[in-house]
Amino acid sequence: MLETVMNYLNAKHFSDPVPNELADVFDEEEYRKSQDYKQTNYKFGLLSSTFSLLLTLTFLLFGGFEWVDELARSMSNQPIVIALIFFGIIMIGSSIITTPFSYYQTFVIEEKFGFNKSTPKLFILDKIKGWFMLAIVGGGILALILWFFQWAGNNFWLYAWAVVAVFSIFMNLFYSRLIVPLFNKQTPLEEGELKTKITTYAEKVGFELKNIFVIDGSKRSTKANAYFSGFGREKRVTLYDTLINDLNVDEIVAVLAHEVGHYKRKHIIFNMIASLLLTGLTLFVLSLFVNNPEVSHAIGVLQPSFHAALIGFGILYSPISELTGLIMNYLSRKFEFQADDYAKKTFTGQPLITSLKKLSKNSLSNLTPHPAFVFMHYSHPPLVERIRNLRS
Repeated sequence: MLETVMNYLNAKHFSDPVPNELADVFDEEEYRKSQDYKQTNYKFGLLSSTFSLLLTLTFLLFGGFEWVDELARSMSNQPIVIALIFFGIIMIGSSIITTPFSYYQTFVIEEKFGFNKSTPKLFILDKIKGWFMLAIVGGGILALILWFFQWAGNNFWLYAWAVVAVFSIFMNLFYSRLIVPLFNKQTPLEEGELKTKITTYAEKVGFELKNIFVIDGSKRSTKANAYFSGFGREKRVTLYDTLINDLNVDEIVAVLAHEVGHYKRKHIIFNMIASLLLTGLTLFVLSLFVNNPEVSHAIGVLQPSFHAALIGFGILYSPISELTGLIMNYLSRKFEFQADDYAKKTFTGQPLITSLKKLSKNSLSNLTPHPAFVFMHYSHPPLVERIRNLRS
């Protein structure tokens, strides 16, 4: 209900007058197109979220989780295997059921507004690869946590926390090397004006940068992006080919300066530590409830188990995760201002302003979001606030 109210309030602001600072982002025709895009996504979001809610309620009211539990138990009597089958059926089944929605989103809505570059074949391959990743990585970690639970009882959360921490750090270091190549092609940035300017800037601010890659994001979407990953020797900057096509050299360097600002201001380290602490808190609270049979009974599973309790706990914990999400979003918005300030101080602010405007225009982003929606959901400040900060 809260999500529905927030989305409604935000939708009421779609047609608000554009702030003076953003008057040059859209012309009249483009602004109408952006409003149409936002309205279309809003209506589609209502439909998909309603379907998701009804699916969950149906499972809860008509014994769906009990049926899956019985099916899993009919295949094995080993708790770890039962749990893996249980979650496999739920995760893959849910993905299959919701695939028509994601297909419609990609090949109807995104296609209509000129964003989609994917093909049905690529879409299906991405789904299959995602399922394999979920089975191997997710299944492996789940099996290990269940083994800890059998071995250490309620203290399992400490060992599970350690495993998740090691895995998170490992993925932060090697995600671009190990996972991204399964979905995208990455190539080193070619020699030329852009690489020279990036290298010159990195040397100026004392940022050792040997790994600059270009990713073929254009094979799925026209939307542009750039991101920073890893630390130490493994740190790298990845630029989408669409970003290179949409922005000029100074604008790209300004975007990079913003990303360097996150690194220099220790935002990446802070976010990792905060994420690990929240994971530890979640696992600790889980350890307090996982042995309570009422948590399994609450989702309609008659025979209490770790895997059933995990589903029930996930539903019950969501209000707490909403609160922690509010805090993390607030901090993230502050960090974005700090990274913008760093880019302005060490490079210049104007190219960052023009790059943000171009990226907003090309993605038909919302220039007039409702403040309450921003407070709840935005990890980045609205565009007008970032521009005012850069000009101050």
